[in-house]
Amino acid sequence: MALHEKLLEASGKHPKPAEHQFQYGTAGFRMKATLLDPVVFRVGLLAALRSKRLGGQTIGVMITASHNPPEDNGVKLVDPMGEMLEASWEAYATKLANASSDAELVEIYNKLSTDLKIKSETPARVVYARDTRASGATLVAALVDALEVTGTQYTDYKLMTTPQLHYIVRSVNTQGSEAPFGEPSETGYYKKVGAAFKKAMQGRKANGSITVDCANGVGGGKLRELIKYLPQASEGGLEIKVVNDDVLKPERLNYQCGADFVKTNQRAPPSSHAGQLARCASLDGDADRIVFYFIDHDGKFVLLDGDRIATLAASFIGDLAKQAGLGDELRIGVVQTAYANGSSTQYISKSLKLPVVCTPTGVKHLHHAATKFDIGVYFEANGHGTVVFSPAALKTLATTEPQSPAQKTALDTLRALTDLINQTVGDALSDLLLVEVILAHKGWGPKEWESTYTDLPNRLVRIEVADRNIFKTVDAERRLESPPGVQDQIDALVGKYKAGRSFARASGTEDAVRVYAEAATRGEADDLAQKVATVVKQAGR
Repeated sequence: MALHEKLLEASGKHPKPAEHQFQYGTAGFRMKATLLDPVVFRVGLLAALRSKRLGGQTIGVMITASHNPPEDNGVKLVDPMGEMLEASWEAYATKLANASSDAELVEIYNKLSTDLKIKSETPARVVYARDTRASGATLVAALVDALEVTGTQYTDYKLMTTPQLHYIVRSVNTQGSEAPFGEPSETGYYKKVGAAFKKAMQGRKANGSITVDCANGVGGGKLRELIKYLPQASEGGLEIKVVNDDVLKPERLNYQCGADFVKTNQRAPPSSHAGQLARCASLDGDADRIVFYFIDHDGKFVLLDGDRIATLAASFIGDLAKQAGLGDELRIGVVQTAYANGSSTQYISKSLKLPVVCTPTGVKHLHHAATKFDIGVYFEANGHGTVVFSPAALKTLATTEPQSPAQKTALDTLRALTDLINQTVGDALSDLLLVEVILAHKGWGPKEWESTYTDLPNRLVRIEVADRNIFKTVDAERRLESPPGVQDQIDALVGKYKAGRSFARASGTEDAVRVYAEAATRGEADDLAQKVATVVKQAGR
Protein backbone atom coordinates (compact mmCIF):
# COMPACT_ATOMS: atom_id res chain seq x y z
CA MET A 1 0.00 0.00 0.00
CA ALA A 2 1.36 3.47 -0.93
CA LEU A 3 2.13 5.95 1.86
CA HIS A 4 -0.76 8.28 0.98
CA GLU A 5 -3.21 5.36 1.18
CA LYS A 6 -1.76 4.30 4.56
CA LEU A 7 -2.04 7.89 5.80
CA LEU A 8 -5.67 8.14 4.66
CA GLU A 9 -6.54 4.91 6.44
CA ALA A 10 -4.70 5.83 9.66
CA SER A 11 -6.14 9.35 9.69
CA GLY A 12 -9.64 7.92 9.40
CA LYS A 13 -9.23 6.44 12.90
CA HIS A 14 -8.56 9.94 14.31
CA PRO A 15 -11.24 12.26 12.84
CA LYS A 16 -11.04 15.98 13.57
CA PRO A 17 -14.16 17.53 15.15
CA ALA A 18 -15.47 19.95 12.51
CA GLU A 19 -16.27 22.82 14.86
CA HIS A 20 -12.81 23.12 16.49
CA GLN A 21 -9.84 25.18 15.40
CA PHE A 22 -6.50 24.38 16.99
CA GLN A 23 -3.43 26.56 17.53
CA TYR A 24 0.12 25.59 18.51
CA GLY A 25 0.83 28.03 21.34
CA THR A 26 3.53 28.69 23.92
CA ALA A 27 2.93 25.23 25.41
CA GLY A 28 2.14 23.36 22.18
CA PHE A 29 -1.49 22.26 21.88
CA ARG A 30 -3.41 22.20 25.16
CA MET A 31 -7.14 21.66 25.71
CA LYS A 32 -9.76 19.24 27.00
CA ALA A 33 -8.28 15.76 26.56
CA THR A 34 -11.40 14.53 24.73
CA LEU A 35 -10.53 16.81 21.78
CA LEU A 36 -6.86 15.89 21.51
CA ASP A 37 -6.83 12.50 19.75
CA PRO A 38 -6.64 13.83 16.14
CA VAL A 39 -4.22 16.59 17.21
CA VAL A 40 -1.75 14.12 18.75
CA PHE A 41 -1.94 11.90 15.64
CA ARG A 42 -1.08 14.89 13.45
CA VAL A 43 1.70 16.02 15.77
CA GLY A 44 3.16 12.54 15.30
CA LEU A 45 3.22 13.12 11.54
CA LEU A 46 4.98 16.45 12.06
CA ALA A 47 7.54 14.89 14.42
CA ALA A 48 8.43 12.40 11.67
CA LEU A 49 8.82 15.21 9.13
CA ARG A 50 10.91 17.28 11.54
CA SER A 51 13.27 14.36 12.22
CA LYS A 52 13.69 13.66 8.50
CA ARG A 53 14.26 17.35 7.76
CA LEU A 54 17.09 17.33 10.31
CA GLY A 55 18.78 14.30 8.78
CA GLY A 56 17.35 11.69 11.14
CA GLN A 57 18.10 13.47 14.43
CA THR A 58 15.79 12.44 17.26
CA ILE A 59 12.74 14.60 18.03
CA GLY A 60 10.84 14.47 21.32
CA VAL A 61 7.08 14.45 21.89
CA MET A 62 5.74 15.22 25.38
CA ILE A 63 2.11 14.61 26.29
CA THR A 64 1.25 16.83 29.27
CA ALA A 65 -0.91 19.75 30.35
CA SER A 66 1.36 20.89 33.16
CA HIS A 67 -0.60 22.98 35.70
CA ASN A 68 -3.98 22.60 33.94
CA PRO A 69 -6.83 20.65 35.59
CA PRO A 70 -6.92 16.82 35.30
CA GLU A 71 -9.45 16.73 32.46
CA ASP A 72 -7.08 18.67 30.16
CA ASN A 73 -4.07 17.38 28.28
CA GLY A 74 -1.61 18.66 25.71
CA VAL A 75 1.19 17.78 23.34
CA LYS A 76 4.38 19.55 22.33
CA LEU A 77 7.50 18.85 20.31
CA VAL A 78 11.11 19.01 21.49
CA ASP A 79 13.94 19.82 19.06
CA PRO A 80 17.26 17.87 18.96
CA MET A 81 19.20 19.92 21.53
CA GLY A 82 16.32 19.72 23.99
CA GLU A 83 14.99 23.14 23.05
CA MET A 84 11.43 24.10 22.05
CA LEU A 85 10.26 23.42 18.50
CA GLU A 86 11.69 25.94 16.02
CA ALA A 87 9.17 28.79 15.77
CA SER A 88 8.65 28.51 11.99
CA TRP A 89 7.39 24.94 12.46
CA GLU A 90 4.61 26.02 14.81
CA ALA A 91 2.66 27.18 11.75
CA TYR A 92 3.06 23.73 10.14
CA ALA A 93 1.76 22.10 13.33
CA THR A 94 -1.28 24.40 13.33
CA LYS A 95 -1.93 23.73 9.63
CA LEU A 96 -1.80 19.94 10.01
CA ALA A 97 -3.97 20.04 13.14
CA ASN A 98 -6.68 22.01 11.32
CA ALA A 99 -6.88 19.91 8.12
CA SER A 100 -10.64 19.44 7.80
CA SER A 101 -10.58 15.98 6.20
CA ASP A 102 -8.30 12.97 5.84
CA ALA A 103 -7.69 13.86 2.18
CA GLU A 104 -6.74 17.45 3.07
CA LEU A 105 -4.41 16.17 5.80
CA VAL A 106 -2.57 13.93 3.30
CA GLU A 107 -2.39 16.83 0.85
CA ILE A 108 -0.83 19.16 3.48
CA TYR A 109 1.58 16.42 4.61
CA ASN A 110 2.74 15.79 1.04
CA LYS A 111 3.08 19.52 0.30
CA LEU A 112 5.17 20.02 3.45
CA SER A 113 7.37 17.08 2.42
CA THR A 114 7.91 18.67 -1.00
CA ASP A 115 8.36 22.27 0.20
CA LEU A 116 10.83 21.21 2.91
CA LYS A 117 12.73 18.98 0.44
CA ILE A 118 12.36 15.96 2.68
CA LYS A 119 13.90 12.75 1.36
CA SER A 120 11.71 9.72 1.92
CA GLU A 121 14.74 7.46 2.48
CA THR A 122 15.98 9.56 5.44
CA PRO A 123 15.13 7.78 8.71
CA ALA A 124 12.84 9.42 11.27
CA ARG A 125 13.44 8.97 15.01
CA VAL A 126 11.16 10.04 17.86
CA VAL A 127 11.19 9.59 21.64
CA TYR A 128 8.13 10.35 23.74
CA ALA A 129 6.80 10.38 27.29
CA ARG A 130 3.73 11.52 29.19
CA ASP A 131 2.64 12.77 32.60
CA THR A 132 0.25 10.93 34.93
CA ARG A 133 -3.07 12.11 33.48
CA ALA A 134 -5.68 9.41 32.91
CA SER A 135 -5.97 10.40 29.23
CA GLY A 136 -2.25 9.92 28.54
CA ALA A 137 -2.31 6.25 27.47
CA THR A 138 -5.06 6.81 24.88
CA LEU A 139 -3.24 9.80 23.40
CA VAL A 140 0.02 7.82 23.22
CA ALA A 141 -1.86 5.26 21.09
CA ALA A 142 -2.81 8.03 18.62
CA LEU A 143 0.82 9.18 18.49
CA VAL A 144 2.06 5.64 17.85
CA ASP A 145 -0.39 5.26 14.93
CA ALA A 146 1.25 8.28 13.27
CA LEU A 147 4.79 7.05 13.97
CA GLU A 148 4.07 3.59 12.61
CA VAL A 149 2.36 4.78 9.43
CA THR A 150 5.38 7.00 8.65
CA GLY A 151 7.88 4.22 9.41
CA THR A 152 9.40 6.19 12.29
CA GLN A 153 11.75 4.52 14.78
CA TYR A 154 10.41 5.35 18.24
CA THR A 155 11.11 4.77 21.93
CA ASP A 156 8.48 5.10 24.66
CA TYR A 157 9.96 6.52 27.88
CA LYS A 158 6.57 6.12 29.57
CA LEU A 159 5.98 8.40 32.62
CA MET A 160 8.48 11.26 32.84
CA THR A 161 8.67 14.89 33.85
CA THR A 162 8.80 17.25 30.88
CA PRO A 163 12.42 18.29 31.67
CA GLN A 164 13.48 14.64 31.83
CA LEU A 165 12.23 14.14 28.27
CA HIS A 166 14.13 17.26 27.15
CA TYR A 167 17.21 15.77 28.83
CA ILE A 168 16.68 12.46 26.99
CA VAL A 169 16.33 14.16 23.59
CA ARG A 170 19.58 16.11 23.96
CA SER A 171 21.41 13.10 25.42
CA VAL A 172 20.35 10.84 22.53
CA ASN A 173 21.43 13.40 19.94
CA THR A 174 24.83 14.08 21.55
CA GLN A 175 25.90 10.47 22.08
CA GLY A 176 29.28 9.93 20.44
CA SER A 177 29.98 13.68 20.22
CA GLU A 178 32.82 15.58 21.92
CA ALA A 179 30.36 16.81 24.56
CA PRO A 180 27.72 14.17 25.33
CA PHE A 181 24.97 15.74 27.45
CA GLY A 182 24.36 12.64 29.53
CA GLU A 183 23.39 8.99 29.48
CA PRO A 184 20.05 8.82 27.60
CA SER A 185 18.01 7.12 30.32
CA GLU A 186 16.06 8.10 33.39
CA THR A 187 18.79 6.57 35.56
CA GLY A 188 21.38 8.59 33.63
CA TYR A 189 19.47 11.76 34.54
CA TYR A 190 19.48 10.91 38.27
CA LYS A 191 23.17 9.95 38.23
CA LYS A 192 24.21 13.18 36.49
CA VAL A 193 22.14 15.47 38.72
CA GLY A 194 23.01 13.59 41.92
CA ALA A 195 26.77 13.62 41.29
CA ALA A 196 26.73 17.30 40.31
CA PHE A 197 24.77 18.24 43.47
CA LYS A 198 27.35 16.49 45.66
CA LYS A 199 30.23 18.32 43.92
CA ALA A 200 28.48 21.70 44.00
CA MET A 201 27.79 21.43 47.73
CA GLN A 202 31.59 21.31 48.35
CA GLY A 203 31.01 19.47 51.62
CA ARG A 204 28.59 22.08 52.98
CA LYS A 205 25.52 21.00 54.91
CA ALA A 206 21.98 22.02 54.08
CA ASN A 207 20.35 24.19 56.74
CA GLY A 208 17.42 22.01 57.85
CA SER A 209 14.90 20.21 55.64
CA ILE A 210 12.69 21.30 52.76
CA THR A 211 9.07 20.26 52.21
CA VAL A 212 8.21 19.79 48.52
CA ASP A 213 4.60 19.78 47.26
CA CYS A 214 4.55 17.75 44.02
CA ALA A 215 1.07 18.82 42.80
CA ASN A 216 -0.04 15.14 42.84
CA GLY A 217 1.71 14.88 39.49
CA VAL A 218 4.54 13.02 37.82
CA GLY A 219 7.21 14.95 39.77
CA GLY A 220 6.44 13.18 43.07
CA GLY A 221 7.64 9.73 42.10
CA LYS A 222 10.58 11.17 40.18
CA LEU A 223 11.70 13.28 43.14
CA ARG A 224 11.54 10.24 45.41
CA GLU A 225 13.74 8.41 42.89
CA LEU A 226 16.20 11.31 42.64
CA ILE A 227 16.55 11.40 46.45
CA LYS A 228 18.16 7.92 46.26
CA TYR A 229 21.05 9.47 44.29
CA LEU A 230 21.65 12.36 46.72
CA PRO A 231 23.76 12.34 49.89
CA GLN A 232 21.40 11.20 52.64
CA ALA A 233 20.45 13.49 55.54
CA SER A 234 22.34 11.18 57.93
CA GLU A 235 25.50 11.87 55.87
CA GLY A 236 25.05 15.62 56.13
CA GLY A 237 22.96 15.69 52.94
CA LEU A 238 19.63 17.30 52.25
CA GLU A 239 16.42 16.11 53.89
CA ILE A 240 13.52 16.41 51.43
CA LYS A 241 9.98 15.84 52.72
CA VAL A 242 7.71 14.92 49.80
CA VAL A 243 4.00 15.84 50.03
CA ASN A 244 1.14 15.75 47.48
CA ASP A 245 2.51 12.86 45.43
CA ASP A 246 -0.75 10.90 45.02
CA VAL A 247 -1.06 9.86 41.37
CA LEU A 248 -3.58 7.07 41.99
CA LYS A 249 -6.47 9.55 42.16
CA PRO A 250 -6.24 11.52 38.88
CA GLU A 251 -8.76 14.12 40.09
CA ARG A 252 -6.26 15.33 42.73
CA LEU A 253 -3.72 16.55 40.12
CA ASN A 254 -3.05 20.28 40.72
CA TYR A 255 -6.09 20.45 43.06
CA GLN A 256 -5.39 23.01 45.81
CA CYS A 257 -1.67 22.39 45.39
CA GLY A 258 1.18 22.92 42.95
CA ALA A 259 3.21 25.93 41.80
CA ASP A 260 0.36 27.61 39.91
CA PHE A 261 -1.99 27.36 42.92
CA VAL A 262 0.64 28.90 45.22
CA LYS A 263 1.61 31.68 42.80
CA THR A 264 -1.97 32.61 41.88
CA ASN A 265 -3.48 32.39 45.38
CA GLN A 266 -0.43 33.71 47.24
CA ARG A 267 -0.80 31.04 49.91
CA ALA A 268 0.60 27.64 50.83
CA PRO A 269 -1.31 24.50 49.81
CA PRO A 270 -3.69 23.47 52.63
CA SER A 271 -1.83 20.12 52.86
CA SER A 272 1.64 21.63 53.33
CA HIS A 273 1.55 21.74 57.20
CA ALA A 274 4.99 23.40 57.37
CA GLY A 275 6.00 25.34 60.48
CA GLN A 276 7.25 28.92 60.75
CA LEU A 277 10.41 29.71 58.74
CA ALA A 278 10.45 26.16 57.30
CA ARG A 279 11.55 26.03 53.68
CA CYS A 280 8.80 24.88 51.31
CA ALA A 281 8.53 24.50 47.55
CA SER A 282 5.83 23.53 45.05
CA LEU A 283 6.29 21.90 41.64
CA ASP A 284 3.68 22.02 38.89
CA GLY A 285 2.00 18.97 37.32
CA ASP A 286 4.85 18.09 34.93
CA ALA A 287 7.70 19.39 37.15
CA ASP A 288 9.06 22.11 34.90
CA ARG A 289 8.19 24.93 37.34
CA ILE A 290 9.03 25.50 40.98
CA VAL A 291 8.27 28.24 43.49
CA PHE A 292 9.49 28.49 47.09
CA TYR A 293 7.74 29.99 50.14
CA PHE A 294 7.67 30.11 53.91
CA ILE A 295 5.57 31.37 56.83
CA ASP A 296 7.34 34.20 58.69
CA HIS A 297 7.43 34.93 62.45
CA ASP A 298 4.12 36.83 62.21
CA GLY A 299 2.35 33.95 60.49
CA LYS A 300 2.46 35.75 57.12
CA PHE A 301 2.89 33.77 53.89
CA VAL A 302 5.97 34.82 51.88
CA LEU A 303 6.39 33.73 48.26
CA LEU A 304 9.85 33.24 46.72
CA ASP A 305 8.96 32.98 43.03
CA GLY A 306 10.85 32.83 39.74
CA ASP A 307 12.14 36.40 40.15
CA ARG A 308 13.65 35.42 43.50
CA ILE A 309 15.25 32.28 42.04
CA ALA A 310 16.72 34.32 39.15
CA THR A 311 18.22 36.96 41.45
CA LEU A 312 19.60 34.31 43.83
CA ALA A 313 21.20 32.34 40.96
CA ALA A 314 22.58 35.44 39.19
CA SER A 315 24.08 36.78 42.42
CA PHE A 316 25.73 33.45 43.30
CA ILE A 317 27.07 32.73 39.80
CA GLY A 318 28.32 36.31 39.46
CA ASP A 319 30.21 36.00 42.76
CA LEU A 320 31.69 32.63 41.75
CA ALA A 321 32.87 34.05 38.42
CA LYS A 322 34.69 36.87 40.25
CA GLN A 323 36.21 34.44 42.78
CA ALA A 324 37.39 32.25 39.89
CA GLY A 325 39.12 35.27 38.32
CA LEU A 326 36.66 35.27 35.40
CA GLY A 327 34.61 38.36 36.31
CA ASP A 328 35.77 40.24 33.19
CA GLU A 329 35.71 37.25 30.85
CA LEU A 330 32.20 35.93 31.41
CA ARG A 331 29.27 38.20 30.54
CA ILE A 332 26.41 37.28 32.85
CA GLY A 333 22.88 38.56 32.23
CA VAL A 334 19.31 38.03 33.42
CA VAL A 335 16.24 37.64 31.19
CA GLN A 336 12.76 38.45 32.53
CA THR A 337 9.23 39.01 31.24
CA ALA A 338 6.77 41.80 31.94
CA TYR A 339 5.46 39.72 34.87
CA ALA A 340 8.73 40.19 36.78
CA ASN A 341 8.32 42.32 39.88
CA GLY A 342 9.69 45.82 39.35
CA SER A 343 11.76 45.57 42.54
CA SER A 344 13.58 42.48 41.23
CA THR A 345 14.52 44.26 38.01
CA GLN A 346 15.90 47.20 39.96
CA TYR A 347 17.83 44.89 42.33
CA ILE A 348 19.51 43.10 39.40
CA SER A 349 20.54 46.27 37.59
CA LYS A 350 21.39 48.50 40.60
CA SER A 351 22.66 46.08 43.28
CA LEU A 352 24.01 43.15 41.26
CA LYS A 353 25.02 45.49 38.41
CA LEU A 354 24.03 42.92 35.79
CA PRO A 355 22.25 43.60 32.48
CA VAL A 356 18.52 42.76 32.34
CA VAL A 357 16.62 41.95 29.13
CA CYS A 358 12.79 41.80 28.91
CA THR A 359 11.16 39.45 26.39
CA PRO A 360 7.59 38.35 25.60
CA THR A 361 6.15 35.58 27.81
CA GLY A 362 7.06 32.04 26.81
CA VAL A 363 10.18 30.06 27.52
CA LYS A 364 11.23 29.98 23.87
CA HIS A 365 11.67 33.80 23.96
CA LEU A 366 13.56 33.83 27.27
CA HIS A 367 15.78 30.91 26.32
CA HIS A 368 16.76 32.52 23.02
CA ALA A 369 17.64 35.82 24.74
CA ALA A 370 19.62 33.99 27.45
CA THR A 371 21.87 32.35 24.84
CA LYS A 372 23.17 35.82 23.88
CA PHE A 373 25.10 35.95 27.18
CA ASP A 374 28.06 33.80 28.24
CA ILE A 375 25.89 32.81 31.20
CA GLY A 376 22.20 33.67 30.81
CA VAL A 377 19.84 33.33 33.78
CA TYR A 378 16.15 33.29 32.92
CA PHE A 379 13.04 32.67 34.99
CA GLU A 380 9.44 33.57 34.50
CA ALA A 381 7.77 34.78 37.69
CA ASN A 382 5.75 31.52 37.68
CA GLY A 383 8.93 29.59 38.49
CA HIS A 384 9.79 28.26 35.03
CA GLY A 385 13.42 28.87 34.14
CA THR A 386 17.04 27.77 34.03
CA VAL A 387 20.60 28.97 33.47
CA VAL A 388 22.27 28.63 30.07
CA PHE A 389 26.06 28.43 29.63
CA SER A 390 27.37 29.28 26.14
CA PRO A 391 29.85 26.92 24.42
CA ALA A 392 32.52 29.63 24.91
CA ALA A 393 31.74 29.83 28.65
CA LEU A 394 31.91 26.05 29.01
CA LYS A 395 35.29 26.04 27.23
CA THR A 396 36.58 28.85 29.49
CA LEU A 397 35.48 26.95 32.62
CA ALA A 398 37.04 23.72 31.36
CA THR A 399 40.42 25.22 30.40
CA THR A 400 41.04 27.87 33.08
CA GLU A 401 43.88 26.97 35.44
CA PRO A 402 43.19 28.18 39.00
CA GLN A 403 45.84 30.42 40.53
CA SER A 404 44.89 29.78 44.17
CA PRO A 405 42.87 27.32 46.29
CA ALA A 406 39.99 29.86 46.45
CA GLN A 407 39.91 30.12 42.65
CA LYS A 408 39.94 26.33 42.37
CA THR A 409 36.96 26.01 44.75
CA ALA A 410 34.98 28.62 42.78
CA LEU A 411 35.86 26.99 39.44
CA ASP A 412 34.94 23.51 40.68
CA THR A 413 31.58 24.80 41.93
CA LEU A 414 30.85 26.53 38.61
CA ARG A 415 31.75 23.38 36.67
CA ALA A 416 29.46 21.33 38.92
CA LEU A 417 26.61 23.82 38.29
CA THR A 418 26.90 23.29 34.52
CA ASP A 419 25.91 19.65 35.15
CA LEU A 420 23.46 20.24 37.99
CA ILE A 421 21.41 22.74 35.97
CA ASN A 422 19.25 21.27 33.19
CA GLN A 423 20.26 23.72 30.47
CA THR A 424 17.68 22.44 27.96
CA VAL A 425 14.63 23.81 29.78
CA GLY A 426 13.29 24.83 33.18
CA ASP A 427 13.48 21.80 35.47
CA ALA A 428 11.84 21.93 38.90
CA LEU A 429 13.96 19.08 40.36
CA SER A 430 17.25 20.52 39.13
CA ASP A 431 16.25 24.07 40.15
CA LEU A 432 15.26 22.79 43.62
CA LEU A 433 18.79 21.46 44.12
CA LEU A 434 20.38 24.60 42.63
CA VAL A 435 18.61 26.77 45.22
CA GLU A 436 19.60 24.39 48.02
CA VAL A 437 23.26 24.55 46.94
CA ILE A 438 23.20 28.36 46.96
CA LEU A 439 21.48 28.63 50.35
CA ALA A 440 23.99 26.12 51.83
CA HIS A 441 26.94 28.12 50.47
CA LYS A 442 25.53 31.39 51.79
CA GLY A 443 24.39 29.89 55.10
CA TRP A 444 20.95 31.38 54.48
CA GLY A 445 17.43 30.36 55.38
CA PRO A 446 14.39 31.61 53.45
CA LYS A 447 14.18 34.82 55.56
CA GLU A 448 17.69 35.94 54.53
CA TRP A 449 16.87 35.11 50.90
CA GLU A 450 13.71 37.21 51.05
CA SER A 451 15.49 40.17 52.64
CA THR A 452 17.64 40.91 49.55
CA TYR A 453 14.90 43.25 48.25
CA THR A 454 11.24 44.04 48.96
CA ASP A 455 8.68 43.02 46.36
CA LEU A 456 6.14 45.58 45.24
CA PRO A 457 2.64 44.26 46.08
CA ASN A 458 1.09 42.79 42.93
CA ARG A 459 -2.03 41.08 41.70
CA LEU A 460 -2.75 38.81 38.72
CA VAL A 461 -6.35 38.61 37.44
CA ARG A 462 -7.74 36.28 34.76
CA ILE A 463 -10.62 37.52 32.58
CA GLU A 464 -12.50 35.20 30.23
CA VAL A 465 -13.12 36.76 26.82
CA ALA A 466 -14.93 35.69 23.65
CA ASP A 467 -11.82 36.04 21.44
CA ARG A 468 -8.36 36.45 22.97
CA ASN A 469 -6.83 37.13 19.53
CA ILE A 470 -8.16 40.72 19.41
CA PHE A 471 -5.72 41.60 22.23
CA LYS A 472 -2.40 42.31 20.52
CA THR A 473 0.69 43.53 22.38
CA VAL A 474 3.96 45.34 21.64
CA ASP A 475 7.06 46.25 23.72
CA ALA A 476 7.65 42.69 25.05
CA GLU A 477 3.91 42.42 25.87
CA ARG A 478 4.00 45.44 28.17
CA ARG A 479 1.59 47.49 26.03
CA LEU A 480 -1.60 46.76 24.03
CA GLU A 481 -1.80 48.04 20.46
CA SER A 482 -5.30 46.63 20.01
CA PRO A 483 -8.17 46.91 20.71
CA PRO A 484 -7.55 50.61 20.00
CA GLY A 485 -7.82 52.99 22.94
CA VAL A 486 -7.54 50.31 25.64
CA GLN A 487 -3.87 51.07 26.42
CA ASP A 488 -4.70 54.78 26.85
CA GLN A 489 -7.31 53.83 29.47
CA ILE A 490 -4.77 51.57 31.25
CA ASP A 491 -2.14 54.37 31.22
CA ALA A 492 -4.65 56.80 32.74
CA LEU A 493 -5.43 54.37 35.56
CA VAL A 494 -1.74 53.52 36.26
CA GLY A 495 -0.91 57.24 36.59
CA LYS A 496 -3.17 57.50 39.65
CA TYR A 497 -1.14 55.02 41.78
CA LYS A 498 2.24 55.37 43.47
CA ALA A 499 4.77 52.95 41.84
CA GLY A 500 1.88 51.80 39.63
CA ARG A 501 2.43 49.43 36.70
CA SER A 502 -0.08 47.28 34.85
CA PHE A 503 -0.43 45.43 31.57
CA ALA A 504 -2.85 43.03 29.90
CA ARG A 505 -1.96 40.15 27.57
CA ALA A 506 -3.87 37.30 26.00
CA SER A 507 -3.24 33.83 27.41
CA GLY A 508 -1.24 31.52 25.16
CA THR A 509 -3.35 28.49 26.06
CA GLU A 510 -6.98 29.53 26.70
CA ASP A 511 -9.59 32.16 25.76
CA ALA A 512 -8.66 34.52 28.55
CA VAL A 513 -6.71 37.72 29.13
CA ARG A 514 -4.40 38.08 32.13
CA VAL A 515 -4.05 41.45 33.85
CA TYR A 516 -0.99 42.11 36.01
CA ALA A 517 -0.78 45.12 38.33
CA GLU A 518 1.65 46.34 40.97
CA ALA A 519 1.66 49.38 43.22
CA ALA A 520 3.13 50.72 46.47
CA THR A 521 0.54 49.02 48.72
CA ARG A 522 -1.45 45.77 48.57
CA GLY A 523 -4.78 47.64 48.51
CA GLU A 524 -3.66 49.86 45.62
CA ALA A 525 -2.32 46.89 43.62
CA ASP A 526 -5.66 45.05 44.05
CA ASP A 527 -7.61 48.18 43.17
CA LEU A 528 -5.54 48.88 40.05
CA ALA A 529 -5.84 45.24 38.90
CA GLN A 530 -9.64 45.28 39.25
CA LYS A 531 -10.00 48.58 37.40
CA VAL A 532 -7.79 47.42 34.51
CA ALA A 533 -9.70 44.11 34.47
CA THR A 534 -12.97 46.06 34.05
CA VAL A 535 -11.51 47.92 31.05
CA VAL A 536 -10.36 44.61 29.48
CA LYS A 537 -13.72 42.96 30.13
CA GLN A 538 -15.57 45.75 28.34
CA ALA A 539 -13.14 45.63 25.40
CA GLY A 540 -13.48 41.84 25.11
CA ARG A 541 -17.27 41.75 24.88
